[in-house]
Amino acid sequence: MEIIVMGCGTSQGVPLVAHDNAGLDLKNPRNWRTRTSVHVIIGGHHVQVDAAPEFRLQCIHNQIPRVDSFILTHGHADHILGMDDLRQFCTNQDGDPIPVYTTTRGTERIQAIFPYALQVKRSFGYVALDVSLMPKKLTLPGGGTVEHVLLPHGTEDTLGLVFTDPHSGSKFAYYTDCRELTPEAYALGHRADLAILDGLRPAPHPTHMSFDEACQASLKLDAKQTLITHMTYQIDYDVYTKKLAETYPKVGLCYDGLRIKLP
Repeated sequence: MEIIVMGCGTSQGVPLVAHDNAGLDLKNPRNWRTRTSVHVIIGGHHVQVDAAPEFRLQCIHNQIPRVDSFILTHGHADHILGMDDLRQFCTNQDGDPIPVYTTTRGTERIQAIFPYALQVKRSFGYVALDVSLMPKKLTLPGGGTVEHVLLPHGTEDTLGLVFTDPHSGSKFAYYTDCRELTPEAYALGHRADLAILDGLRPAPHPTHMSFDEACQASLKLDAKQTLITHMTYQIDYDVYTKKLAETYPKVGLCYDGLRIKLP
């Protein structure tokens, strides 16, 4: 299984527009963060999780060859607005729609924003989406599985996802955009080979885990490796990497373009 971090920035991206971004070293490319999403290759099947406003450029920069399935964790703008750029992946499969899995609220948002794309084979150059509710356990072509739990995120729950490789049994937990991890999330992702957790900023936030809360959650989750995503400009890559080495040695930071292969 391979995980590609397409973007790891907060909903406004990093650096902020019209802001001094104090404390952030803009000479370090790892502090330039597009909006958050990941691409997972499992059992030869390509799964795109969320589509940021920068999705097209993320695909070009990361040389994404195809999208076989798409999972929308929730319907917020920074996760959904790039979905129209799935169009070339549809064209490459003769206009057939891409299977999309999401929540009830996510479905409503797709219907509102992309009504022209729903469930029909389209002409070349257009997007086609076959939208379904995310099952408790999704079995993909190639044998990989994706299980989910619902994570609290303000007025809209987020899909917390756990991928399991069909050959090695390696496990990847992806818990973005959440105020906390539920008991079900801890149980499903326990001792994952890799966990990527929402850790917005140093200070508490009403709908996201803070950086320290994410680190504390990593201890309870007991993953072999944990990375923090969905970060604001307040988290400088080098500064916080050094802090983590001293306080949470099994935790690190995501950066755009990071690729991780699990055995």
